[in-house]
Parts: sequence; C-alpha cells; structure tokens
Amino acid sequence: METITLPVEGMTCGGCVRSVETALARQPGVSTAKASLQNKRVTVQFDAATVGRAQLEQAIRKAGYEVPA
Repeated sequence: METITLPVEGMTCGGCVRSVETALARQPGVSTAKASLQNKRVTVQFDAATVGRAQLEQAIRKAGYEVPA
C-alpha cells in the first residue's frame, strides 16, 4: 500500500469532503480516502499496482473539483 496526499480546490463544505472521499473510495485499489476541508487536501491509501496518481486525480476532477499542479 502507498499513501499520497493531494491538494484539492473547490471544497467548501462537508458535502464536498464526502463527495471527494466517495469518488476516490470507488476507485479499484483504494483502501481509504480522507479529505480535510480546512487543509484543502485529501490523503489516499491505495494499491499502486491497481491504481495510479493520474486515475486518482481524474476521479477528483470527475467529482467536480480541481487538483492543482
């Protein structure tokens, strides 16, 4: 398992946090996703053999949020 912390722009409430966490949790290989509204970040624990950073970022974008470079 690997852990990555990604910045997330656009989260403004608890519902946003849940949306980001849910979008990531649905990805194959993701075991946990914990977003922080205060820090505007999400920490994801995942199996790198199954899913990569690009797919995680894409899932966040599909949920309606941005991942700045």
